[in-house]
Amino acid sequence: MGRRIVAIFAAALVAILGVGAVLLYARGADQRAIAEQQPADVYVATKPVSSGTMLKDAVRSGAIVKTSVAAKGRPLGALTTVTDSNSSLLALTDIQPGEYVLAGRFGSTPKGTRAIEVPAGMVAVSVQLSDPARVGTFVTPGTRIAIFDSYKIKAIGDDPKSKTLNQADVKGTSILLDDVLVIAMGDTALTPGVQASTDEKAAPAAPSFLVTVAVSPKDAARLVHGINTGELYAALRGSDVKMAGVPRVDDLNLFDLSGVGK
Repeated sequence: MGRRIVAIFAAALVAILGVGAVLLYARGADQRAIAEQQPADVYVATKPVSSGTMLKDAVRSGAIVKTSVAAKGRPLGALTTVTDSNSSLLALTDIQPGEYVLAGRFGSTPKGTRAIEVPAGMVAVSVQLSDPARVGTFVTPGTRIAIFDSYKIKAIGDDPKSKTLNQADVKGTSILLDDVLVIAMGDTALTPGVQASTDEKAAPAAPSFLVTVAVSPKDAARLVHGINTGELYAALRGSDVKMAGVPRVDDLNLFDLSGVGK
């Protein structure tokens, strides 16, 4: 009789443990299912992102945007955050619209070694800038810059006013191109320039760098003319800067712009 009671008790205990295990498994499955449906942050490309584009610039321009998907649907290795530690990384390959952006698609690219990829409908022009004229080391592929041109102001004609202006050697500065995309940085131009002097007694040349930009054919002609006739400077653009209508500055109005543009 005692053995029968023990057997019944053992069977009941096993049944209870079995039911408990089933309940625990079911609860865990429910929790896993809920976790898989929880929203998770990912980044998706809404526009083409060219190789060499800086991550923060792609985000700022809206080419890459943050969205949420179910955790179960988030791709392995997806980019989930943009912070100071990764915002300056460059796209290693082209990213097409609609792609989930993987963190591994961004990394470091050696300066001057990447292939130049010109956006459709644009042409690439290399501009040689001195170190002060290129905004230090902040100009990188994917950034957008404005280009200023400083030039000698000339008047056409033999009248006294024109002669006086031409003899005064007045120089002016204007915005040549207000918004251009940098697609490469390096030490090799598309069109080779004048070879540097080998004279050991000559004064050392200032450090110079090549900035290759993508521009329309019309703006390319203006830029090439500016390269051949003036002195060019680059300026980094802010995300909301408006440069239209900025007047020319010259030696005559440098300290008084009240009448400029009128």
